Amino acid sequence: MIRVGIGYDVHKLVEGRKLILGGEIIPADKGLLGHSDADCLIHAIIDAILGAISQGDIGKHFPDTDEKYKNISSLKLLSYTKKILDKNKFMINNIDSTIIMQTPKIAKYIPQMKKNIADILCIETEKINIKATTEEGLGFTGKSEGVACQAICCVEKIF
Repeated sequence: MIRVGIGYDVHKLVEGRKLILGGEIIPADKGLLGHSDADCLIHAIIDAILGAISQGDIGKHFPDTDEKYKNISSLKLLSYTKKILDKNKFMINNIDSTIIMQTPKIAKYIPQMKKNIADILCIETEKINIKATTEEGLGFTGKSEGVACQAICCVEKIF
């Protein structure tokens, strides 16, 4: 049985926070606002995985009303998600994702982001694709007010 899930997340850019995407700290004037470290790439991937295995969404498993998730690394949330994946007897075939932001340029950080994600999910980096795009100055991402991320994940049931 092969299944697919999609994920989407967005966070506002603010001063005084680190910009963390894919578990990497990206040098920038502003970072993402959120209850956790606000890594919207990892959040979109978590939602895609949970959707593919019919296990709700990130808010169901890691609510922002729970203080134990305050400032937590999203990589740790991904690790918890891997346990849910394993418990439900699914394996990841591949993940494709897109980071939508105007600045800074992040291409040089993508290989390490892929490694961070692959290491936690116990899959090869070749099964993960991360793209980055701008919106040519349009909308909240184009005006550098926030970052949006999309992800899709294909899983297969292990019998």
